[in-house]
Amino acid sequence: MNDHDAATRLSTLAHDVRLRVFRTVMSAGPAGMPASKIADAVEISRNNLSAHLNIFLQAGLMDVEPSGRQRIYRINLTAVSDTIGYLVADCCQGHPEVCDALGKHLRTPC
Repeated sequence: MNDHDAATRLSTLAHDVRLRVFRTVMSAGPAGMPASKIADAVEISRNNLSAHLNIFLQAGLMDVEPSGRQRIYRINLTAVSDTIGYLVADCCQGHPEVCDALGKHLRTPC
């Protein structure tokens, strides 16, 4: 991970529609979601969604797998974890207890 990769991933999420798409797919967990259900959930056209999903794929934040006539999209949890780790890697000048507030959000039950 480097600054460019982190900036690419964060800029991908810095769009209201893409943020809704990300949270929707994240809520599906490892099962993922077909594009049609994502489009319905975030109330955008499938053509519009396709453009957003391609941006996620290019940023490495999602993976896609064909399943019959559908394509199933899943969050790339490793990429998300790496990005968060990169953001907080140098946190707190050697005092990890200061970063406890960050940890509570990362330990929420699925």
